[in-house]
Amino acid sequence: MSKPVELIPLTRLALTFVPVAIVLGVLYRWSLGSGMALYAMGRMLLQLLLIGYVLAYIFTTEQPAVVLGVLTAMLGIASWIALRPLASKSGHQYAKALGSISLGGVLTLALVTQLVLDTEPWFKPREVIPLAGMIFAQSMTAISLAAERFYAELPRVATYEEARGIALKAALIPITNSLFAVGLVSFPGLMTGQIIAEVHPLVAARYQIMVMAMLFGSAGISAACYLSLLRPAEASA
Repeated sequence: MSKPVELIPLTRLALTFVPVAIVLGVLYRWSLGSGMALYAMGRMLLQLLLIGYVLAYIFTTEQPAVVLGVLTAMLGIASWIALRPLASKSGHQYAKALGSISLGGVLTLALVTQLVLDTEPWFKPREVIPLAGMIFAQSMTAISLAAERFYAELPRVATYEEARGIALKAALIPITNSLFAVGLVSFPGLMTGQIIAEVHPLVAARYQIMVMAMLFGSAGISAACYLSLLRPAEASA
């Protein structure tokens, strides 16, 4: 039987920011600018506090339109953030990122929720939205890495195809490293949370296998789709 999850007191939660403060201090000391990291941490705090209230409503909704609206907003935001490494952002670039995350992410989400988990009802917020967040975020990161590496490599290599191949390999490095490390070096959040809640480790392992496969698939499809949409003529322009 699962035990109730303990509410972490704020005084103990604050201790998790000790390593954060050390990193900020290193960035400042090395004149690398700690402002962006500090801003990112501040946004994280605000966003998670706000989303806690929002999810309390969304998770109890019985309206599929609400869930679809949330998923649409997540796709739009992820596509915009994916282009952050690019010096020049355009509507065409945004459309490519949006289409790529939609193709890789939405198809993977539908496969996992409707065929693997057999989610009932199909829009069940407690399953669909957290999984969508994991999938869209991984696709977003893959596109960011692919875009940055593609435009960095394009002037150095002879062909568009070479730059595209190098960029796709770079985009898959984080998730590929995770595949190698999971269970040996790292125990991902989903599996750790289930084990802490006293779910049998073999049950938790099955869920984590599902998660790792869906993240690799969505990242690879999204990055490959984005890179394929960068036509040779346009890429060299």
